Amino acid sequence: MSTSSHRPRKKSRAFEVHAATINGSITLDATTSRERPAFPLAAFFWPTKGVPTSSWVILSSILMITGLFRWTTGFWPYSGKARPPMHGDFEAQRHWMELTIHLPMSHWYFHDLEWWGLDYPPLTAYHSWVCGQIGSLLNPDWFALYLSRGSDDHGLKVFMRATVIISEYLIYIPAAVICVRQLGRMYNINPWESSIALTALLMQPATILIDHGHFQYNTVMLGFTLAFTASVYAGRRLWSCVFFVCALGVKQMALFYAPAIAAYLAGSCVFPRLNVPRLVGIAIITLASFALLFLPLLLGTAFDTYRGVPLPATATPPPLLASLPAILSSEKSIIYPYATQILQAIHRIFPFARGLFEDKVANIWCFIHSTGLHKLSAYSASTLSRASLYLTLASITPPCTLLFLAPRPQVLAPALAATAWGFFLCGFQVHEKNVLLPLLPMTLLLAGKDGMKPSGRGWVGYANILAAFTLFPLLKRDELRIPYFVLTGLWSWLLALPPTSLSLFLSSTAQSSEEAQLQWTSKVLHLGTYAAMIAWHVVEAFVETPEGKPDLWVVANVSIGAAGFGLCYLWCLWQSVVSSGLFEGTRRETAKKKQ
Repeated sequence: MSTSSHRPRKKSRAFEVHAATINGSITLDATTSRERPAFPLAAFFWPTKGVPTSSWVILSSILMITGLFRWTTGFWPYSGKARPPMHGDFEAQRHWMELTIHLPMSHWYFHDLEWWGLDYPPLTAYHSWVCGQIGSLLNPDWFALYLSRGSDDHGLKVFMRATVIISEYLIYIPAAVICVRQLGRMYNINPWESSIALTALLMQPATILIDHGHFQYNTVMLGFTLAFTASVYAGRRLWSCVFFVCALGVKQMALFYAPAIAAYLAGSCVFPRLNVPRLVGIAIITLASFALLFLPLLLGTAFDTYRGVPLPATATPPPLLASLPAILSSEKSIIYPYATQILQAIHRIFPFARGLFEDKVANIWCFIHSTGLHKLSAYSASTLSRASLYLTLASITPPCTLLFLAPRPQVLAPALAATAWGFFLCGFQVHEKNVLLPLLPMTLLLAGKDGMKPSGRGWVGYANILAAFTLFPLLKRDELRIPYFVLTGLWSWLLALPPTSLSLFLSSTAQSSEEAQLQWTSKVLHLGTYAAMIAWHVVEAFVETPEGKPDLWVVANVSIGAAGFGLCYLWCLWQSVVSSGLFEGTRRETAKKKQ
């Protein structure tokens, strides 16, 4: 009788957890030595621990829960609701949809720049075109050019909120799932603990409040950044180049990551030995990706030129055009229409004329100016831009140097976070919403080795709570105070963070080593910041600002945030140093001498 060639179908991977924990979601009871969840979020997943539960069941449950919080946050008002004349970010996004579906492509970056002119890279414009086409099929009145400005139609609100969630579930969520799983493989973390870290990442309060409350599409750009990171973890450098170009194509703020990414890719071509084919491949793929990014805009310009469609009557040549040779900047040149489009897009994407910062943002420049330490208005824009450039370079050089000298995947997340913190604290034209950029790679550390232990969870939680706190003045204007308190309070409780829990600051013998605990200096700094945030909320709610100082409480918010973010930068920089392994030899020699 012949042997059957049939093979039984491979069973889906079950959630099997051993007593040893690398991530820190499990702890041992000090008296009974029995395993128990280290914080409430781990307790929610406890029924699946050691039980053969399909990973798809767990993942589906996570996506349903996190999707529910996103959708219900959208019930609340959005930026600029019923606030003429300019309304807010909601109107800007809606206007870009109507603009892209009604106007020739050559007009996109020129049309009526005084009314939310398009100032994001081309991939945002293409995304707006897709959303606008779908929305106009549902109700053309939502995107009627000129006639729909400032519309607060309820159906439009539902549609716009849905586009954010759909875009997020198409790009950000899959990238987050893959990235966390790649981290799990890298550190040999079991899927049960990785699922807990994934939930914490998807429940970030600041991200939900800005994209689904205030209204933006930041998670599209952040999703491509996660796809880049996952590709690096998987060893697919060329794909990582494509994904990062996509991130830059959605929002120019992805440049916060660019120096660190360039340092990593360059270092991987130099160390441990020079790899010229890899360097050439990275360069070719990056340039080709940028070419594909602008190709639809250039093809649209070619089609408009062929039809003889002129630019809007109010359009002025981009300032950068004058810097080109006369043979290229002449209107008779065959390259002129394409050069004009590219340079106008660059001019709109990088608005250096707007000033050092907008509104009140918790970075160094706003802190120095708003608190009266030194009035920056006495300096010219060029002087301030140079000062910002020098200070930004000084802050990002250490993490980028570490990445170049030690291009290890383990260094990538903390170095990306440190570089983004450097840009946020010292950069030019920073918005309060840009805090989402350093938060993403920093929160990703929860999915790595020791990420959920007090030493990691304490700092990551501190940064997330502080970031949401600095966004409160913006969220208050949008009438999002209740979602702010609910989402921030829920996240802090799930991860056993202040103000809902002080367990991180209480000594415990349940952890595997002293390194897993927060250092006493960190405890003092964290408790002081949490106390300041609570006191600020009490004062802001019940005490009127003194006459003549209407922004006093906002300035206090900026001061607390800037100081705390500076600590986050230093912590991420130190984590980059530790992960690089460059000083391990020195540390071992010192330990031997002590012995």
